Amino acid sequence: MSQTNRPHGANWRDFAWLKQFMPRGLYGRAALILIVPIVSLQLVVSVVFIQRHFNRITVQMTDAVVAEVSLIVSQANASKTVDQALEAARRIATPLDTRVALPSDPVTTQRQLSDFTGTRVVSTLEQGLSDLIGVDLETNRALVTMAISTDHGILRVVLNRDRVSATNPHQLLVLMVVTGFLMTLIAYLFLRNQLRPIRRLARAAEAFGKGQVLPYRLAGATEVRAAGKAFLDMRSRIDRQIEQRTLMLSGVSHDLRTPLTRLRLGLSMLEDDARDDLQRDVDEMERLVDGFLGFAQADALEDAPEQVDPVEFVHHLAENAQRAGMNVTLGEVADLDERPLRRASLERALDNLLGNATRYGSRARLSLIQGRGDLRFVIEDDGPGIAVEDREEALKPFARLDKARNQNKGSGVGLGLSIASDIARGHGGHLRLGDSADLGGLKVELVLPL
Repeated sequence: MSQTNRPHGANWRDFAWLKQFMPRGLYGRAALILIVPIVSLQLVVSVVFIQRHFNRITVQMTDAVVAEVSLIVSQANASKTVDQALEAARRIATPLDTRVALPSDPVTTQRQLSDFTGTRVVSTLEQGLSDLIGVDLETNRALVTMAISTDHGILRVVLNRDRVSATNPHQLLVLMVVTGFLMTLIAYLFLRNQLRPIRRLARAAEAFGKGQVLPYRLAGATEVRAAGKAFLDMRSRIDRQIEQRTLMLSGVSHDLRTPLTRLRLGLSMLEDDARDDLQRDVDEMERLVDGFLGFAQADALEDAPEQVDPVEFVHHLAENAQRAGMNVTLGEVADLDERPLRRASLERALDNLLGNATRYGSRARLSLIQGRGDLRFVIEDDGPGIAVEDREEALKPFARLDKARNQNKGSGVGLGLSIASDIARGHGGHLRLGDSADLGGLKVELVLPL
């Protein structure tokens, strides 16, 4: 089946480059929506008024002046001497409030660029007066000075500018600009009140993404209130789900401790060759229970943000790991100022990552790096790492990828990376897995926004 040919012409994708010049904020876009129509309307009205109405009036008024000047020139040409020609011209010019001089010097045609109607005045005079030498509209903008060739020499004619064009043509533009500015200001004040609830909703949603709960009340237009109510309902459902999951895991883990304690007590009284194997099974079950509790505590931990020195915090983590017998060294440590962090939950996440690194590798390295708009805690090890296709699965709760890790050091619960990922999301960040360039093992980056 043949492909339908698209019509020739500009495609909307051809203007995609304009996006980089467009405002990204809501205020900027709303202001653009207001200003562009107002400016466009003013330009259209100005062009239509000047080109059609204003210029037409100018041509009509100038045609009347052409008739008067033509009469003056004809009377001057009909006279026999220069004095008689000047006297005849003055008899007609004086009642018309026009000054004449004969003979006189020639005049050069000139006008200012800001003179909107000057071009029409000059062209109309040139078309109506065949003997016109020049028109001066620049020397004195209140006057029109013409030089016309006659039988007795050059006749100079001077008359007021308001006889050939309407006065103060800029008044329309000034009025339109002032009115447009006032309308834009009024619209901005109304728009600000409409945008304020949207910005408050955005701040509340952003804070909730970082694990914080900001007070938010419904306000604004009906659509904004509907979006705010949907956000509040969603936040309540998420809080209930987290609470229910935490209570379930805590309850299950707590209830399992009692039979485990009885099993451990019963095993201690046995004298059988299978006792060691059973004891290892009970220890493994206890590690699973501890993992469940840790996963539940990751949601239940509600430590408030506090000012933390990231450099001191990283050194503290490395020292604690070394005291626990882990082979942990410090890598690059960026010089950063204090910033608000949830120290307890963040320390828990990084402790889990350091424990994983030394569990599956012989050594680990902890670094603190400042990126573009983010803060990264980087943990690298020399273990077998995690395959690229398995990394997304590794961040899920209870994921067991021990087939790709070191089996000699025991199997894990599958919650270490998931706990760290949850804590990172609670700070508004994320967990990223990669390959260590020099150690050769896994590289885990806990990325937090600055």
